[in-house]
Amino acid sequence: MPTTKKLEDKAMIEQKLRGKDFLTLAELETEDILFLLEEAIDLKQKQKQGIPQTDLQGKTLGMIFEKSSTRTRVSFEVGMLQLGGHAIFLSSKDIQLGRGESIHDTAKVLSRYVNGIMIRTFEHEKVEELAEHATIPVINGLTDLHHPAQVLADLLTILEHKGKLKGLKLCYIGDGNNNVAHSLIEGAAKVGMNIAIASPNAYEPNADILKGANADAEKQNSSISFTNDPIEAVKDADVVVTDVWASMGQEDEQEERINAFKPFQVNSNLCKHAKDDFIFLHCLPAHREEEVTAEIIDGTHSVVFDEAENRLHAQKALLKVLMKD
Repeated sequence: MPTTKKLEDKAMIEQKLRGKDFLTLAELETEDILFLLEEAIDLKQKQKQGIPQTDLQGKTLGMIFEKSSTRTRVSFEVGMLQLGGHAIFLSSKDIQLGRGESIHDTAKVLSRYVNGIMIRTFEHEKVEELAEHATIPVINGLTDLHHPAQVLADLLTILEHKGKLKGLKLCYIGDGNNNVAHSLIEGAAKVGMNIAIASPNAYEPNADILKGANADAEKQNSSISFTNDPIEAVKDADVVVTDVWASMGQEDEQEERINAFKPFQVNSNLCKHAKDDFIFLHCLPAHREEEVTAEIIDGTHSVVFDEAENRLHAQKALLKVLMKD
């Protein structure tokens, strides 16, 4: 049972976050992330127990998709429904944004129709511009630079399976310059996890993101390391994570990337260097026998479907905290 002071602290955090945007994990404080994870756990328990959730009764989320999606669309849409609200799917082909209407005008108009906007797009600058001109919360459902909604679910999954976050070692193997890697770096630094990234040369994480995350890691007495040696990175890891080698929009680089990343496949030979009780995460969709073997992703260490389910609960926490009156 939380103390009165803890309840007061949680109320203050909730009040601080209400009506805010969710663009990157770097913009949140450690206490904000931990609070969102607590909310996700609470909402997940209520759903499993069949307790009705009506926190967003009468609220509507506009969902702009310029990139296709399974987990992002379903988790946000079902999340709104389970919280008593409604979600509207807005494909770029179906709204005027896809025909040249400015982000400024789109933001102003949607702010008068809906109570929040979730956008999944390419350029991160587009999300920032949308948030600048909207008067309602804007949630980053994915950009080429960041994927904070996914990593919130990843942290929830790790917390459930490991019982803590601070002090764990997370190893990311693959493209260090993709959105999942960047948000994992930011999230791990905020919560005090040690993160090791293994990528080929020319696929290092964004320098500005690393600079900010290193400052956060220093505050938490944790570390961020980068290497070209996947065995070095995975040594004694509690959590092993990878992602596809070519993300959406990079299809023309597929062959080049396969050649570059072949030594970075997550397989049983690599994972024997991790801790015996390591867990494996992948945001999905996965290309079995490319970035990860079937033996690992379908094996006993894999928690990828718990992770996928937790997109729903993490997104519900976001929606409730940001959009509730």
